Amino acid sequence: MARSGGQKEQFYGNLIGGMKRKEAPLGKLTLGEVTDLAEEFKVKASDVVVAEAMEAHHLSHAEVLQTVFDAFKFNLLSLEIGLSKGESFLLGGIGRRLAGLKKKGTVLIGDRFIDNAVIYTLAAEVGNHQMGLQPCAGTGDSCVSAGLMKVLLETKLSRQRIGEIAALIVKIGVLFKEGKKTTGCNMEGFGAGAACTAAALTEMRGGSPRDVARAMVLALSPTIGVPCTPRVIVSGLCATHIGGAVLIGNLASNLALKTALRVDVDIDVMMAMAASVHAHAAPVITEINLDYMRPYFKKEGEVEKFVALEVREEETAKSARVLAEAREEMRKLAETANPLISPFGEAVVGGSSIAVGSPTNMGRIAHELYEGQIKKISIGLTTDLFARRAINVPGILMGAALGASTKDIQAYHRVLKEVAKKGIEVQIYHIPEPEVQKITIEATKINAGVDSLNRGGGRIKLVDARPSLEMAIQAAERLGIKLAQY
Repeated sequence: MARSGGQKEQFYGNLIGGMKRKEAPLGKLTLGEVTDLAEEFKVKASDVVVAEAMEAHHLSHAEVLQTVFDAFKFNLLSLEIGLSKGESFLLGGIGRRLAGLKKKGTVLIGDRFIDNAVIYTLAAEVGNHQMGLQPCAGTGDSCVSAGLMKVLLETKLSRQRIGEIAALIVKIGVLFKEGKKTTGCNMEGFGAGAACTAAALTEMRGGSPRDVARAMVLALSPTIGVPCTPRVIVSGLCATHIGGAVLIGNLASNLALKTALRVDVDIDVMMAMAASVHAHAAPVITEINLDYMRPYFKKEGEVEKFVALEVREEETAKSARVLAEAREEMRKLAETANPLISPFGEAVVGGSSIAVGSPTNMGRIAHELYEGQIKKISIGLTTDLFARRAINVPGILMGAALGASTKDIQAYHRVLKEVAKKGIEVQIYHIPEPEVQKITIEATKINAGVDSLNRGGGRIKLVDARPSLEMAIQAAERLGIKLAQY
C-alpha cells in the first residue's frame, strides 16, 4: 500500500484501520454506510470516502485527491468554452451572456456564490453541446458537478479541502450512474445534481455527516420521477433542470444546517426508491412528454432527409394537432376551474388536500345520506391513501360521524375518542386500484355509501352512492363540495 508520511496519512491510516475492524465493505460502501462510519469515527463524510478509495486502490491521500482533480480537467475545460465563446443549439450563448452580466454583480439569485454555481453549471451545458462532457451519472450531473468544482476553486478553501469535497461529489455521482437504467433527469442532472450540491455545500459549511445525509434526502425528494428526454432537444428547458439542481441542493443544505427539520428517511432508502421509480416511471412519463413536446424538437435538415417522406409527413401532421388538442384540454380545465373571486376551497386540517381533503369530503357526503344511529363505518382507500391513513382517517371519520368540514381542527383532533365513546365500529381496508376511495355507514335506519375517485384539492369524482347517486350529488352541492367531472 503506497502511503507517504505525515499527519494526514496517519489520520487516514487510523481511519482505515478502524473501518477494517468494523468489517466495512471498503470499495463498496453505500452513502448510508459512509454516513454511519463517519458519525461513529467522528470524521467528515468526505474523510470516509477518501479513506475508502485509498484502501480500495492502494493510493495515498494525496494521490486520491490528484485523481479526483484530474477527473474534472476535461469538464472544466468544456465549462470555460461555454463561459467564453461556446454556442449551444439549445441554450445559445447563455454562458457568455451571464458571464458578462455577472461582472456587474449578482445576476440570477442574489447570492454571489450560488449565482456563480448556477452560471457555471449552465456554461458547462453550453460546453457540453460544443465539445462534450465526460459523463458521470449522465452529462446532466456533470454540468452541475463541473459548476460546483469551478465555484469551489474560486473560494478560499485549501486545495486539499476542495479535493475532499470533490471526492464526495464523485462518490455520489457514480452511485447514481449505477442506478440509472433509462432516460431520466431524476437520476442525473436534476436528481444527482441536487444531491451532489446538497452534500458538497453542507460539508463545506461545516455540517456533520448526518447533516450531509439529511440534506441529500431533502434534495432528492422533489427530483424523483422527473424525465428529461423531451428537454434535451427542446430549446431552453434543460436550463431550469440543471440550474434548479443547484438551487434545490442549496435549499436542502440550508434546511439541514439551519433548522431542526426532522428527516427520518435513510439516504440509502431514498436513493433506492429514486432508482426504482426511475426505472418504472421514466418510460411512461417520457412517452407522454414526447407526444406534447415533439413539435418543439430541434431538427437538423441534413438528418431529416434520411427519413422516409411519409414518416416526416405523419410527424408534421401530429405536430400540427398538438397545440389545438392542448388548448382543448386546457379549455375543459378552465371551464370547471374556480372563479378568481373565490379561488380557494375550505381549509384542510391534516396537511394535504389530496390525502385528507378529498377523503374527508367523501365522508361528509356520506354523513348526509344515512339515517338513525351509526353502528359501523367502513373505509376503503387506494394504496397511497391507505399508507397515509394516520392523517386521513381522522378526517374521514369527522366528516362521516360528525359532519365536520375539512377546516374543523377541533373535530379532527377529538374524533377518534368520540367514535370510541359512541361505540362505533370502524374498519379500514386497502383497495389496490388507483385513486379509489370508498365509505360505507351502517346505521339503524338507512345505510349510506359513497364510492368516489380522489381528485385532490378537496375535490372528488362521484362514481356511485347509496341510497342514490342523485342524493349524493345534491348533498355535495349543499355542502359546497366541488365534484370533478373527469
